[in-house]
Amino acid sequence: MKDRFYSVEQVAELLGLHVRTVRTYVRDGKLPAARIGKQYRIAHDDLEAFTGLPITTATATGGTRHAEASCIVEIDSIDRAMADRITTLLTATATTRGPGGPALRVETSYDPARARLNVIVLGGLADTARLLDYIDGVLTS
Repeated sequence: MKDRFYSVEQVAELLGLHVRTVRTYVRDGKLPAARIGKQYRIAHDDLEAFTGLPITTATATGGTRHAEASCIVEIDSIDRAMADRITTLLTATATTRGPGGPALRVETSYDPARARLNVIVLGGLADTARLLDYIDGVLTS
C-alpha cells in the first residue's frame, strides 16, 4: 500500500466529507498532498496519519460499507470553566472507547472574547450521537 495515492475526490468519498473540505485541509497544510498539475494527490500513509485510522483495501475500494459522521457544535455564552469541563468529558470519552469500530476524533476550541466553545466530532454514527447526548446532558444540568 506504500505506493497508493488518492485524489481529493476519493479522499472525500472515503471520509464522507465534501470535496471542498478536503481541499481546504490540503491548502491549510492539515493533510499533506502533492500537487500534480492542477490536482492534488494524497499518499496512503498521509491519509492514515491524518485520520488516525487504517485505510484498508476493502475500505478504499468500497468493499465494506461504513458510515461516519462529522459535526460541528458551537456553544455560545459559556465560561472557561464549563468549556474545560466539556472538553475534558469529550476527550476522555473519545479515548476510552471499547475495541472494534472506528476511532472517534474530538477537537475543541474556546474563544474567550465571544465566550464560545467550538467542538468538532468525527467518528461512527452511534459514538457521535452519544457524544452529542453528553454535551446536551452537561448543558442542561
